[in-house]
Formats: sequence, structure tokens, C-alpha cells
Amino acid sequence: MIRFIHAADIHLDSPLKGLEQYEGAPVDEIRGATRRALERLVELAIDREVDFVLIAGDLYDGDWKDHNTGLFFVGQMHRLRDAQIPVVIIGGNHDAANKMTRSLRLPDSVELLTHTRPSTAKSKRLAELGVAVHGQSFGKAAEYENLVPSYPAMQPGVFNIGVLHTSLAGADGHEPYAPCTLDELRHKSYDYWALGHVHTRRVVCEDPPIVFPGNIQGRHIREPGAKGCYVVEADDQGRCHLEFQPLDVFRWMTCAIDATGVTRPDDILDRFSSSLDRLIQEHSGLPLAVRVEVAGRTDAHQALRSDPVRWTNELRALALGVPNSNVWVEKIRWRTASTRDLTGAFDASGPIGTLMSYLAELRDDEFALGELVQVLDDLRAKLPDELRHGEEALCLNDPLQVRQWLEEVQPLLMSRLTEGV
Repeated sequence: MIRFIHAADIHLDSPLKGLEQYEGAPVDEIRGATRRALERLVELAIDREVDFVLIAGDLYDGDWKDHNTGLFFVGQMHRLRDAQIPVVIIGGNHDAANKMTRSLRLPDSVELLTHTRPSTAKSKRLAELGVAVHGQSFGKAAEYENLVPSYPAMQPGVFNIGVLHTSLAGADGHEPYAPCTLDELRHKSYDYWALGHVHTRRVVCEDPPIVFPGNIQGRHIREPGAKGCYVVEADDQGRCHLEFQPLDVFRWMTCAIDATGVTRPDDILDRFSSSLDRLIQEHSGLPLAVRVEVAGRTDAHQALRSDPVRWTNELRALALGVPNSNVWVEKIRWRTASTRDLTGAFDASGPIGTLMSYLAELRDDEFALGELVQVLDDLRAKLPDELRHGEEALCLNDPLQVRQWLEEVQPLLMSRLTEGV
């Protein structure tokens, strides 16, 4: 039996731009999370006495600000070398050869596969184990070529592993780097495919295992839930058992509060308190960054909308008061609506009726929606940097996103225009 760790997308010392703008953000704790997650990966490898470790790309997050990032990684690799655990790495789009201008000598137990062509790791320890690891690093960040056809043929009589940084074909929300199909991977007849690039954990195929482990530490709210790696055990027949192991030290979560039927804002606080208790228990007391989304038709809508600052801070204060926990409320989104339907209460030819009709027509008129998208796209260049890049970037050129905003705007407009009606 062989036992190995498959990890990817470490993004060591990811800069997390714009984090300081968030009120009360534990900046130092979040910035150091990728280092601590890597330390946990190394500790896991040593504790479980794995035979080797695979890192399927994006070890770094681009060129280092200084050599401290590289020095930290080298130090962790020396710990694995001392434990006689070899490591095989491929470079992904974030640490492609044409992006990294700095480098440090790695321990002889660590092998970074070349970006010039697919190759097989030369580790003597892997050969003794009867394992062949095939892979290729990215030479450039925007690698749009299908690399799989050039990967080495499977070696008979050994356990063959392919390591690839890829979006696969049609992975939503990801650049189509090193695109390939499931059938192309299976055609290589490897025993295991260790993939990287997609940050959401996913077992694409079970026979043979074709696996995205996700990243080892969530970096923002779009990377929620437990993050870590897979410990893989393969028996003498090549059958694999996969065990997911969390490594993250700081976790991002969304807390959805259903305000339907609520009559008082204080009831929202009660529901949030109950939901927060469940989250803390489910994640074993791990430090949490929580985005709160309050939605639903409620009689409390008018009170919430009339003083949003107060009720936002009431929720934040409640989170701070949870005993023996470490919870930071990253953002609160109010998406409530009144239980009173005033849409038909106004003359269709009047100003409010005309506005409601216009919004309804705009959502259904593809040409008019396209014109609005063009206007918004022109506006985008004038927005602050934090609204044009990063997690909070506004997708002003996406008609589906604009249509969704229109659907959210209508109840907000009705609330503001009919206050006191």
C-alpha cells in the first residue's frame, strides 16, 4: 500500500488586497492563514507517515514581495526532507515560469517538474515505491494549450499519477487554462489524476480517481467552507481510498437569515443568534468570517430600512458577544421586502407606476438591457479600484448580473418611494 497527500492552490502569502477596508477585520490573522495552513499540511504528512506529497500548482500567488515567502516554503520542505518524505510540484498560472523572477534552491527531496514539456519525476524514493508521477509546470500564466496529449504513456507495473493544473472543459468561473476533457484524462490510463486550479473541492471521477482538492485555505467569501487536502491510500491492486483532511485555520461562511414572517427587528437578532450558534458548532469553534444575508418579506422591513446602520451594528455586536468563539462579521446584506404589495396601488400613468413598468420592460428587453450594460461598462473605468478588482469587483458587463440587480432594485425603490404611504 502507498499513502500520499494531494494538495493544490496554496497561494502562499496571498496579498488579500483591500482587506483593510473591512471594519474590524482580523487582518494579521487572515494574512498569516496560508502559512499556518501549509504548516498543518507538513504536520499531517509527518504524522500520517505518508510516502510522498504532490502539489498541483499555484504554490505561490505570483512573484514574491521579498524572499521571506520563499524562505518560509523552503523551511517547511526541509521538515519533510528530514522526515524522508519527497515532494513533487508543478507550477500553475500564478507561479508560472514567466511570472516568477525570484527563486531559492529547494531541498534535494523536492522536485519541481519542468515547464518545457511533460516529464516523469526522477525521485529514487518514488521508483522504490513503484510510483511514476507525470506532470508539467506552466511556462506562462495564460496557458491555453491542452497539455494532456503530450503527457508520458503510462508505465506498466507501477502506480501512475498525472499532476495537472487545469480548468478542465467548461469549468464555470475559471479561466480555461490547460483545457482538457474527462475522456482525454481517462484515455491516458493513469491510476490517479491530481488536479489543481479549481478552488472548490471535487471528485470529478472515481474510476480512475480524478480529483480537485481545492485550495488549502479560503482567502475570501467566495471560497467558503472547509479547505484542505486529500490523503490517498492505494492498495496493491491500485484501488484508492480518499480521505479529505481540513487544513484551514480561518474559515469563510455565509449565514442566511430568513426574515419571512418576522414582525420585529429584534426577531432578526434572535434568528441570527441561533444560526450563528449552529455555525460555530458545525465548524468546531474555528475562527469564522461570516457574511450575513437577511432576506424575505417581513413586517419589520420598514423599521430595518429606516435605520440600517443601527441594525447592522446590532448584528455585529451580537457576534462579538458569543462566548468562547472567534467570529468576525465580514458584511451584512439587507434584502428584505415589505409584506405590503403596493405595486398595484398607483396609477399606471403616474410616476411610480411608470417607473415600475419601465423596470419590468427593461428586464425582458434584451436590446435595452444590452444598451444599459454598455453604459455601465463605460462607467466602470471611473469607479474606485476596489470596485474594479478583487472580490468586490462589479461585473458591469454581465447582462445576467445586471438583470439580477434590477430585480433587487425594484423592491428597494418601492420601499423608498412609498415610505409613509
